[in-house]
Amino acid sequence: MDPLLRTVLARLSGAQLRLDGPSPLVTTEEAVSLAELPVRDTLDLITLGGTVRAALSPSFFNCGIVNAKSGRCPENCAFCAQSAHYRTDTPVYPFVSTDVLVERAAHAKACGDLRFGIVTSGTALDERDADRLCRAVERIVREVGINVCGSLGILTPERARRYAEAGMTRYHHNLETARSFFPRICSTHAYEEDLESLHAARTAGMQVCSGGILGLGESLAQRVELAFTLAEANVDSIPVNLLNAIPGTPLEAMPKLSPQEALRSIALFRIVNPLRDILIAGGRGHVLGTWQSWLYAAGANGMMTGDYLTTAGAEADFDAGLMRTLGVRD
Repeated sequence: MDPLLRTVLARLSGAQLRLDGPSPLVTTEEAVSLAELPVRDTLDLITLGGTVRAALSPSFFNCGIVNAKSGRCPENCAFCAQSAHYRTDTPVYPFVSTDVLVERAAHAKACGDLRFGIVTSGTALDERDADRLCRAVERIVREVGINVCGSLGILTPERARRYAEAGMTRYHHNLETARSFFPRICSTHAYEEDLESLHAARTAGMQVCSGGILGLGESLAQRVELAFTLAEANVDSIPVNLLNAIPGTPLEAMPKLSPQEALRSIALFRIVNPLRDILIAGGRGHVLGTWQSWLYAAGANGMMTGDYLTTAGAEADFDAGLMRTLGVRD
């Protein structure tokens, strides 16, 4: 085993956690060194991620989402099929009805999901859609009894309070990538606006869910940078997405990550953020394929079930079988 892996393992097993930085197990420099370990150390790196999860992370959970408003987004995120800047085949429709949201929430709960996320396209909801959203959250909490999350764009303090008062318990807003790489991915809003949205959600009393997409062309050091930015932001949950390049977007020709690289990255995010939820979301089946069961061994403690925003996910029976095989679900 590489000496650095042994050092991190010793910190973990000896409860000698670091108290002078955002990550209790590694420094930024150490995390970059871990990311750059040769291929021969892949299994050891993945094993370390799983060991950290077993020792320190929260229990397993799953979440489901609904694409409640699709397409015509004014943002120009280079990976996004819903951006109005690109010509893709993604569906375009306005905010769906409250009945549809309640029905989808009930389905998510029946599938064993702990959380149900309402996701909308666009920079932020207008007042009319925000009112609809709040009424839907109130009904879901009252009639379904599932934790409701929102992924509704840039968040102001006033809007955050409204969502929290309606019953939303967690707000999701991805940073998408490292600050140093962000200008190559999006130019229609500033990185600081994303961080301010996380702060607004936290101040309103909601938990915070924020992660990113791997495989956008970022370097290994920039993946580490994102992992540490999330640690510094003290987020509760980190969704790790794996790029599924969509025709018509600027990243349509980006090569697919290998399962090996994806699993190494999951382990890295777990080692940097040992006490946070880490779930694997978009691109799971596309990138990992038959290696999906390894996401838990690499350090994740959750996954997004069902369909994603513009691409299909795994069948519910497949996910349930996978979790039963691993003992994650009875």
